[in-house]
Amino acid sequence: MEYTTKKVTLNDVHEKLGAKMVPFAGYNMPVRYSSDLEEHRTVRESVGIFDVSHMGEFLVKGPKALDLIQYVCSNDASKLAIGQAQYSCFPNEKGGIVDDLIVYKMAEEEYMLVVNASNIDKDWMWVKKHNKQFEAELENISDNISLFAVQGPDAADALQPLTKQKLDDIKFYHFAVAEFAGVPDVIISGTGYTGAGGFEIYVKNEHAEKVWNAIMESGKEYGIKPIGLGARDTLRLEMGYCLYGNDIDETTSPLEAGLGWITKFTKDFINSENLKKQKEEGITRKLVGFIMHEKGIPRAGYTIVNTEGEPIGKVTSGTLSPSMGLGIGLGYVKKEFADPGEYIGIQVRNKNLEATIEKLPLYKK
Repeated sequence: MEYTTKKVTLNDVHEKLGAKMVPFAGYNMPVRYSSDLEEHRTVRESVGIFDVSHMGEFLVKGPKALDLIQYVCSNDASKLAIGQAQYSCFPNEKGGIVDDLIVYKMAEEEYMLVVNASNIDKDWMWVKKHNKQFEAELENISDNISLFAVQGPDAADALQPLTKQKLDDIKFYHFAVAEFAGVPDVIISGTGYTGAGGFEIYVKNEHAEKVWNAIMESGKEYGIKPIGLGARDTLRLEMGYCLYGNDIDETTSPLEAGLGWITKFTKDFINSENLKKQKEEGITRKLVGFIMHEKGIPRAGYTIVNTEGEPIGKVTSGTLSPSMGLGIGLGYVKKEFADPGEYIGIQVRNKNLEATIEKLPLYKK
């Protein structure tokens, strides 16, 4: 069976901008335009724009929409008001995670679920399967929507000329639907994966190029640059944000991953009984962030050891932090070694390099 790599609507725009394109999550995606370091700094210091149109979007509507979402998601979506978004995950039946996602409350009885690109088909089948008992109205609009993340301290100033919607009024994890760059019904969301502040802009594919060009033009005076997936990864790692497939997957429980705050036992959801039991009995391993004190770059799969050199876990994500100039990473360790300040070693080329476990985010502004 042959898989063709999908292209985002603005594929040609990225190629013209000189992006290095790579296959990622089934899509041809820009990994960098200049250098990861330069792009990372642009987002931390001013403003950058990412094309993350590979992400998936599902609409859930009707009188049973909330019931379905409450059952498949770990967080409590009944707390959402229209115009609010919520981070959540789909627990599986075995104690792991099908995916992590954001739930948007668009209207009474209407929600949008935003899922990871690599999991679109799997998630769609999962939600459909569990919808049999609820019969909510489902629509997969992933192929019709482009998504731009405009991130950095200057994001609001760069975007404000494009809309009458006051961007300062859109708080973190809130959104507005407004005219933007002359295009009606654009979702302007106070979310992002960088910890640098900013917005995510959802727009229909037919308006994607117009909106992208308008953002690039409006952001010119702030030095806006297109940013690739390379910098997206270093930015999220400095914040300690999980990446599905690395730090969380079908075998990691939300409690082990430090996602207890999105796991609400005030309602029944898939596998909630077992997760509740796990919470009461206590977890045996925990996802932690760490900072290296010796020169070396931690990589996924590297062994984490205690001060005696005994293996206590594995690195799930690692990089050289552009903001700090040090090796940083995330990984699972035995619970007794998970406290901030704990000295550990990361095995890099048969050497145990010294590191400490740090409270997230790893990069403190």
